[in-house]
Amino acid sequence: MIRFYAPDIAETLTLPESDSGHCVRVLRMQPGDSIEVVDGKGLLYSCILRDANPRRATVDITETVALPKVWPGNITIAIAPTKHNDRMEWLVEKLVEIGVDRIVPLRCRHSERKDINTERLTKIAVSAMKQSLKAILPQIDEMTPYRDFIGACTSQQRFIAYCDPTIPRRQLARELTRDSDVTVLIGPEGDFSPEEIHMALDSGWIPATLGDNRLRTETAALVACDTFHIINTL
Repeated sequence: MIRFYAPDIAETLTLPESDSGHCVRVLRMQPGDSIEVVDGKGLLYSCILRDANPRRATVDITETVALPKVWPGNITIAIAPTKHNDRMEWLVEKLVEIGVDRIVPLRCRHSERKDINTERLTKIAVSAMKQSLKAILPQIDEMTPYRDFIGACTSQQRFIAYCDPTIPRRQLARELTRDSDVTVLIGPEGDFSPEEIHMALDSGWIPATLGDNRLRTETAALVACDTFHIINTL
């Protein structure tokens, strides 16, 4: 069954305009049809379509079920956005499918992109949440200066992944602790600057490598996130 997203469904019994249009115009659903709605906060609602209005479809809720996330701890990926928007959008989609709690776009010294369309990324995250049958929408931050983020992060485990071989690194998979809150910093195409690396290390971040292969920015973020999930299934 196709799922819809309505963050305030319990209070309004109404689908947002975008989901209303998809439900009524695209899928041609009629009053009395059964649909599923998630609120992005962990709840799944079984509903009956009451008014098939393409701009403001309303429903009756017949059942509410909690769908908590299936991984322990919180996963935060803080990443310098890629130069090309489509690669960053692809990454958000895949991170949400695999399972992530927060995505933080970072403005770094070598960043190719200085701003980002958070609204667009959130829409992609919503679609990925529904497609992967989740009910919790990850947090996507506005573009955040690198220095501000590393000083404010309070995760139990904090890693900075970089390519510079002259600054010693440890294997991420060997350093991860099961069931912990984890944040991983992923740099831009030109990598973190040496100053940025040392700034993080001086603040207690763990230097990390994702292996011997040189990875694209978005690939590195995906590998880091998936490594956390693998460690927690062993």
